[in-house]
Amino acid sequence: MLLSTTETIVGKKIIKHIGLVRGNTIRARHIGKDIIAGLRNIVGGEISDYTKLMAESREQALDRMSEHARQLGSNAIVGVRFSTSMIMQMASEILVFGTAVVVE
Repeated sequence: MLLSTTETIVGKKIIKHIGLVRGNTIRARHIGKDIIAGLRNIVGGEISDYTKLMAESREQALDRMSEHARQLGSNAIVGVRFSTSMIMQMASEILVFGTAVVVE
C-alpha cells in the first residue's frame, strides 16, 4: 500500500478515486506510569513511555486504515492526515484518514 501526505504520488497516475478511508485506536494511559511521567514533567525531558505508546498507536491506526483501503480495492492512499484527541481524562484517540485511490 502506497501512502502519501500529498494529493499525488510521484511517478504514479491515479486512475480511480475510491473515497475516504480511516483507521483509529483509543489508548488509555497506565496510572503507575502517570506518576513517573508527572515526576519527569517536573524535572523536564522526554516521557519515553508516552512516546512509545503514541508511536505504537499511530502504527496501529495506519494499519487499520490500510486494511480498510485494501478491502475497498485500493492500492494507495493520498492526502494522509493524523488527528489526536482526548476522549476522556486518561485516554486519547489517534485517527488517521486519507483518500483511497487506485494507481498505476
